[in-house]
Amino acid sequence: MAKRNNENLSIGDALKEFVETNKLEKGLNKINVADAWKKLMGNGVNNYTLSVNLERETLYVQLSSSVLREELSYGKEKIINMLNEELGKIIIKKLILR
Repeated sequence: MAKRNNENLSIGDALKEFVETNKLEKGLNKINVADAWKKLMGNGVNNYTLSVNLERETLYVQLSSSVLREELSYGKEKIINMLNEELGKIIIKKLILR
């Protein structure tokens, strides 16, 4: 049974506590990273993106275009920095394009 706090909490604080208590942060990070990829890369890249998976601190992105994969490989560090900035914390340390 969950413990009950009698103090008044804001909804944001209550949600943070719920996420921490139930160890949901990893799953939320996976969803947030996929959303950030879609938002930052735009329709041009998203049309060729087959999957976006976060495993530990490595982001695996599967692309259907070898030309696009080669082009994006030149800017891996910039992409990692942009995604981490969008997420507000350092979640991704390595990017692998497949």
